[in-house]
Amino acid sequence: MPSSDFKRVIAESPYVFVIGVAGDSGSGKTTFTRAIRAIFGRDLVSMITIDDYHRYDRAERKALGITPLVPEANRFDLLEEHLRDLKAGKTIAKPVYNHDNGRFDPPVPFKPTKILIIEGLHPFITGTLRDLIDFKLYVDPDPDVKRAWKIKRDVEQRGYSPEAVIREMEERKPDYERYVAPQCRFADAVIRIAFSKYGREVSEERNVYHVSLCQNEIDRSIQNVDLSIDLYPILSLSQRSFMVEFTTEDVAGRPMGALTFDGELNYAVARKLEQNIEIQTQVQPIDLVKNGAYLTAGGMAQLILAWRIINRRIAIESAPGVRGNGGRPGGDGGCGCGRT
Repeated sequence: MPSSDFKRVIAESPYVFVIGVAGDSGSGKTTFTRAIRAIFGRDLVSMITIDDYHRYDRAERKALGITPLVPEANRFDLLEEHLRDLKAGKTIAKPVYNHDNGRFDPPVPFKPTKILIIEGLHPFITGTLRDLIDFKLYVDPDPDVKRAWKIKRDVEQRGYSPEAVIREMEERKPDYERYVAPQCRFADAVIRIAFSKYGREVSEERNVYHVSLCQNEIDRSIQNVDLSIDLYPILSLSQRSFMVEFTTEDVAGRPMGALTFDGELNYAVARKLEQNIEIQTQVQPIDLVKNGAYLTAGGMAQLILAWRIINRRIAIESAPGVRGNGGRPGGDGGCGCGRT
């Protein structure tokens, strides 16, 4: 397959590849699929939020005394039906939950792209949903980080007061721990985020965090390609702090590899890694970092995660019967998460 052809192969394939992203509200779920969206573009990538499949609007939930984290407050049967239809290439009438007023807007036609991202509180809550998802990601920020992010988002974008956001988080916490956090054990990869070891102000001012990507060992890779980080430009050109660490951890009783980044990598280092991933995945160009810029630890995690997801998609394309009938081969394993 020529190095520039894989996007075309995806576009022509009948297979709809589904990425599921789970995590609490305000946990940064959208951030960690940004690289996939940037690499493949709007023609090939679309997204559905599971909030659209709430069973009750905001006023009804308040009257019932429940949060949207409770499974009964959601229409998972409809989500399963729609996801089956989307993987079959069918257009659905997707419900729309309006966060501005807490009510439902009229359904809209939604046609699947070849890469479909579904994100929300419960993408792995049922066995059927798990079977329909090709790659599962769980995003698990430190409680202090999640609190800061959610306050910023809900105050600036949804018109809440900081006090109202904090009160809602406390009310939701038991349901999060009971219904959302346990889904972590079904994920193929888990992202953990903490404030930078170089100071919380670095996180808040430059969006630099301490980010760990926890994964199982990769059992299928296209070829052995050097994904190492070049020390020369770090030693000679970098003017900002950076850390990379690999550890093995016991996560929910399972040994997993944790690749941790903190700080910022300069353009020369990041671009070489992008080029290596282009060679490995047969997808190009990958240009997430612009000339002269720095790539944050979060951006590094996005890049490595995109490489893992693209590898998974290529493995599916190589499986017998996929191009002919859209059949789904088995997954590449799951992982657990220790923090609930």
